[in-house]
Amino acid sequence: MKKFVLAVSALLATAGAFALDAAAAKALASKSACLACHAADKKIVGPSYQDVAAKHKGQADALEKVAARIKSGGSGIYGTVPMPPQPALKDEELKLLAAWVLAGAPDK
Repeated sequence: MKKFVLAVSALLATAGAFALDAAAAKALASKSACLACHAADKKIVGPSYQDVAAKHKGQADALEKVAARIKSGGSGIYGTVPMPPQPALKDEELKLLAAWVLAGAPDK
């Protein structure tokens, strides 16, 4: 029982550590020009956020991978058109954007 309580406590502590603020994430995506090439539900220049979420579904390190990709940019995963890097974004901003993308870019 003690292990169960510890496991639940750890889960609750980490779940609240990064709350998704969809409005803030969408505003940051707009400010960073992400929405010029991406949409929630359709491919524009880059893949839809829902396609990115589906590709990373079930991956334990998805948040870190997507945040790193946003920071470094690049091409080759979804085609040849390069995504520009966002090196000026802070780690918290990168994680916010990555969590929002992995949630399928919800409005709320």
